[in-house]
Amino acid sequence: MRTDASVLHLDLDAFFAAVEQRDKPSLRGKPVVVGGVGGRGVVATASYEARVFGVRSAMSTREARSRCPHAAFLNGRFHAYRDTSRAVMAVLRAASPLVEPLSLDEAFVDLRTAPELDAHDVESVTAFGELLRQRVREATGGLTASVGIGTSKFIAKVASDLDKPDGLVVVPPGTEQDLLRPMKATVIPGVGPATAERLRRAGVQTVADLESVSEEELVRLVGRAHGVGLWRLARAMDDRAVEPERETKSVSVEGTYEDDLTDRKLMEGLLTRQAGNVAARLRKHGLSGRTVSIKVRLHDFTTLSRSTTLSSPTDNGAVVARLARTLLADLDTSGGVRLLGVGVSGLADWVQDDLFGAEPEPEPEEVVELPEGPRRTWAPGMDVEHAVMGRGWVWGSGKGVVTVRFETADTAPGPVRSYRADDPDLEAFLPTVE
Repeated sequence: MRTDASVLHLDLDAFFAAVEQRDKPSLRGKPVVVGGVGGRGVVATASYEARVFGVRSAMSTREARSRCPHAAFLNGRFHAYRDTSRAVMAVLRAASPLVEPLSLDEAFVDLRTAPELDAHDVESVTAFGELLRQRVREATGGLTASVGIGTSKFIAKVASDLDKPDGLVVVPPGTEQDLLRPMKATVIPGVGPATAERLRRAGVQTVADLESVSEEELVRLVGRAHGVGLWRLARAMDDRAVEPERETKSVSVEGTYEDDLTDRKLMEGLLTRQAGNVAARLRKHGLSGRTVSIKVRLHDFTTLSRSTTLSSPTDNGAVVARLARTLLADLDTSGGVRLLGVGVSGLADWVQDDLFGAEPEPEPEEVVELPEGPRRTWAPGMDVEHAVMGRGWVWGSGKGVVTVRFETADTAPGPVRSYRADDPDLEAFLPTVE
């Protein structure tokens, strides 16, 4: 256990919505909801202006519209979120070599390995936390982050939630249990609705209540692994190290689709095409791989991944495609899919049959015809460019008309214009992918 407050947790505030407000000046200070915009859509992130009206993540878009009908409801722009996240992680890695990203918008940082920090007393780490927040703001074009600093990952994460948005909380060593005791037991990771109800029936509602329960009783209530973990965390006992991100060497291809995919044959065809592209890249670089994986982002922004490992590496597109389709078959995609991807990892610079004799050529796969989608799809919030007006974003569309507000992060709130949906001067703006 650490005796100094040297673990930092940084959490970008209302990340997806904040990026949209940054890039769309007319939405700054106004309620913004990012997620699925259709009838079955789910809120991914709500701006703080929308949260005032009770809009929350994981709420149905239908309910969000009823609570805050004047909000801007936008589809996600993952290229913008990914690029912003990269900028933030670069700031953190420049501050310390030990950075553990948890998602696009949050990460742990081990301050013991920060070259700029000579001491880890409360005053020093507080000043450093403020410096990091300022650097993040500058690197992201104004996004704010909430930071918590404590003696462990658990305490740092709890602290980062205490002064949102745009706050910094340092928990002095030795005060951890005083902080935790009045809090609800659900503050402890793993205490979800089912566990919370089980604990409530046993008279446990706060961390102080939990602390009074013996380890044996907790094991009886929720099982050994979970019970031991709860017993430790109720006493602020957390010695988990900050694990730096380990880059996985892989080759992958993915695509994001403006309309949710529901046709399983179409998804299989797209995976087959992606698998062929991955295999071609493997062969181009003289590589092969043993592990085939797929990535599927559902209509509600939930991201699923599945993988399988071969006994020997391959660079054969038909083999990769067959495995990818098999992995897809295990997933429920009935609600719609917005992203599909195929990857191969466990790379080697040789192919098994090169060394031990050629294996039988796999039977040709059925060629799946990929139907052409509609020529234009204008999703709310997507980036566009007009031949005369320049860059902007889709305000709304329907009945053959698309309405665009012309503005970017670097301009003042811009004018609104409407065009025919098939106007040749209007195109989707696709940023350059590095």
